[in-house]
Amino acid sequence: MIYKTESGGREIRRRYDQAIAGWPVPAEHLRVPTREGETFVLVCGPEDAPPLVLLHGSGSNAAMWLGDVAAWSRHFRVHAVDLIGEPGRSAPSRPPLDSDAYALWLDDVFNHLGLDRVAVVGASLGGWLALDYTIRRPDRVGRLALLCPGGIGRQKVGFLLKVLVYKPFGRWGLMRSIRAVAGVDPMALPEVADYLALTFAHFLPRRDRLPVFPDDALRRLDMPVRVIVGARDAMFDSQDTADRVRRAVPHASVTVLPEVAHAIVGQTQPILDFLLDGPPR
Repeated sequence: MIYKTESGGREIRRRYDQAIAGWPVPAEHLRVPTREGETFVLVCGPEDAPPLVLLHGSGSNAAMWLGDVAAWSRHFRVHAVDLIGEPGRSAPSRPPLDSDAYALWLDDVFNHLGLDRVAVVGASLGGWLALDYTIRRPDRVGRLALLCPGGIGRQKVGFLLKVLVYKPFGRWGLMRSIRAVAGVDPMALPEVADYLALTFAHFLPRRDRLPVFPDDALRRLDMPVRVIVGARDAMFDSQDTADRVRRAVPHASVTVLPEVAHAIVGQTQPILDFLLDGPPR
């Protein structure tokens, strides 16, 4: 059960369907059979273009890429995957994070879609999944871009206190929680904040900590790597993330955005520049 109520889950899915109805380019809606259940994937871009896989963060779905996909799909065959166990259209399965279950699940997705070697962009939990898969399957990932990834820097817990403090104050408190945790300004991005409020109200997020990748695993990342983090991230210690990547993956390009929190937007072009910077190794 990943929703507090069935009605809440239906409303989240309804709003998600509305969001992806506005997908900015023609897309196929695929339902991929896997060992963890059905997985929903939005596919767009030229059929003969190099493959790009997008893995969103926790409490989200493929709609998070709405602002990026028009630019990226001009150059890539884009596969925006709804993660299992999250509020999208994939199965509610949540296998153990400290196992190879997610890599095996992505194997099923990639094999069904005929994807051999891909570029991957992952955000937050999706960044953790992208790293986990790349470390376990280095021959299948040629280029890796990570936004506020989990599993590298220290995972914070202080944001949970803020959520509890604001919880008794209704919608006002909910909006303050969204700003404190995700860094989304309800005044600047009202539609995004409204959708996040709906998710906060009805979705049951994971409570387990993301396993941290050891240095020797990070050192095995020999493909091009791009990491972008926000200095004001309430969920992960971004400076710790940046420092560990720079030490363990010295060829990686690392950017710390000084005034940005956990929700990183406006990086469409920098990520595209990275993805287009020569063929994957």
